[in-house]
Amino acid sequence: MFCFALATAAFGAQASLAATQTVRVGIMSGEDEDIWRTVTANAAKHGITIKLTTFSDYTQPNEALAQHDLDVNAFQHKPYLEAQIKARHYDIVPVGYTYVQPIGLYSRKWKSVDTLPQNATIGVPNDPSNEGRALLLLQANGLIRLRDSVGLLPTARDIADNPKHVQIKELDAGIVGRAIDDLDAAVVNTGWAFKTGIKVPQERIAQEKVADNPYRNFLAVNAKDAQAPWVRELLDSYQQTNVATTILSVYHGAVLPAWDGAPRQ
Repeated sequence: MFCFALATAAFGAQASLAATQTVRVGIMSGEDEDIWRTVTANAAKHGITIKLTTFSDYTQPNEALAQHDLDVNAFQHKPYLEAQIKARHYDIVPVGYTYVQPIGLYSRKWKSVDTLPQNATIGVPNDPSNEGRALLLLQANGLIRLRDSVGLLPTARDIADNPKHVQIKELDAGIVGRAIDDLDAAVVNTGWAFKTGIKVPQERIAQEKVADNPYRNFLAVNAKDAQAPWVRELLDSYQQTNVATTILSVYHGAVLPAWDGAPRQ
């Protein structure tokens, strides 16, 4: 477990970097590229040139950061990073919130959770943090009950009660949304829902709560860089009203700015 020390608003008051510095940033391809165009324009005022690298696989950005092919990445939440650190021993830390993508349960066959039939097949992402998140969403909507004290990383083996005998089908996070036509329902990360052509929010039949959400995304860096001046400048470039507006626009209100004081509508 690492200390989740977030940068504060005081970072914005720091003096700008004296000389232009290139910062290599890893993000997921798609809508985030539009968000980072706004961040890039903000960062230029701090003397930072941003060089973006896009990914389509969640496992790659942390490895690239750990190998110093990137200076920072922006794609993950705390439970995912904790699972990656446990598995791969990365020395990576979060430095400030970006946005939250409330995970959703989607269906093209059923209009509500209540209408899901007995023995319904529900797809979930198969990586530890997102499978846990999916199962917690199913529990919150009365479809299953998990064992007590499972925390944020339950698996299908932790299902203690299954009144509708739903069948959990574990699929890669990038595949589960594409398989929706072959499933009764699927729990899909918002970013992947957009990428796979799911109509957000029209085909969403359930969504996790936003309040006190442990799955807020953040900027992450190698621990040795956590206090570097460019990190404070980059965070300040992200946590701006024009970036919040871009997030709300490109994700059509389905993704919300996650830093304190950010506009949410």
